[in-house]
Order: sequence, then structure tokens, then C-alpha cells
Amino acid sequence: MTSYAPLPSPPHPQPVDALIVVDVQAAFVTGDGAVPAAARLVDRTTDLLARARRDGALVVHLQNDGLPGAEDEPHTPGWELHHPVEPGPRELVIRKPHDDGFEETPLGGVLTDAGVRAVAVCGVMSEMCVQATARTALAHGYRVVVPHDAHATQDVPAAPGISEVVPAATVSRVAAYALGSDAEVTVRASEVSFTAPAAG
Repeated sequence: MTSYAPLPSPPHPQPVDALIVVDVQAAFVTGDGAVPAAARLVDRTTDLLARARRDGALVVHLQNDGLPGAEDEPHTPGWELHHPVEPGPRELVIRKPHDDGFEETPLGGVLTDAGVRAVAVCGVMSEMCVQATARTALAHGYRVVVPHDAHATQDVPAAPGISEVVPAATVSRVAAYALGSDAEVTVRASEVSFTAPAAG
């Protein structure tokens, strides 16, 4: 059984050879629907992308296909990726129909074919797509780093008789903590380093 008491991460974690950017789409980081920490999230993911590309890591942008009428419905402005993509053998976009980036997508095969051993996972939403993708990566045997300042979500609204508003920052922290001690969740984005995967 997985422990739910994460150990402190080392001050300088070992490099990862893949960066998974989860659902950093216009609907979630711009406009009225943006997560509260959108500016910070974009700053951190921009930096992670630049360094991953520079050091030859595999970069995967996950793009959620929302339901009809949703803010991330395919081919609507909110569905578009916020970060420009530099397509090539080490950078690609994978569209996904579920929270988990591995479910009904080629992500697992892409990581295996590239010889990836460790992934950094960032993006939105912390307790949904980020957590689900990180959890499956752990189950597949990858070392997983979820930089605490590079994922974000929305506040949980108040529910009469249940709770007041739960701030987004608290939701994000709990979502990462729930991954257990096998994930590195107290690392800052600036502390993540990259290297090329084995098959790169």
C-alpha cells in the first residue's frame, strides 16, 4: 500500500528525461475562467519548456478534448494550447479524452519508445488531470516529479453544510500529497533539471 506521507525531496533532484505539460490551454490560463495562479503557472511552465528543449528531453503537451459546450471543446478558442509547440521528434501534442493522459492515448508507447525513465508533470488541474496522469506514470514505474509551483487548479466552491470555499492552493497541495511518498512533490520548478532520454 502506498504511503501518504511524502518524504522531503532532495534539494537537487536527479534529472528527468521527459516533461509532460498537462492541459495548459487558453480556457484555463486566460480570461475569466483562468485558474487563480495562472500567471505563476505560465511563468513556470514557460521556464520548464525552455530548459527541457535546451537539454534534449522529450516534451509532451497533453491537450484535453472537452465535451460539446465545454470551455475546452475541440477547435474552440479555449481548447487551443497556450504555449507554442515546436514539433519534432522530441516534442509532440497528444490529445486526450479523459483526465488520465495515458487512458486511450499513445502516451505510454511514446514514453517507452523514447526510453524515458523519469518524468516531470506540470499543468492543470492539480486534483484531476495532473494527479491522474502522475499516478499512472508512477504505476508504470516512472520516477515522477510534480513541481509544487508548476501545477494549479480552481477554488472548490462552498457547499452549505459541508464546507466553506477551499482555496485553490490548498486543493493543489492536497492533490500532490495524495500521490504518496513515491512522487517528488516538494520540488520547485526551478530545481527540476533535464536530460535526453536513453533512446534520444
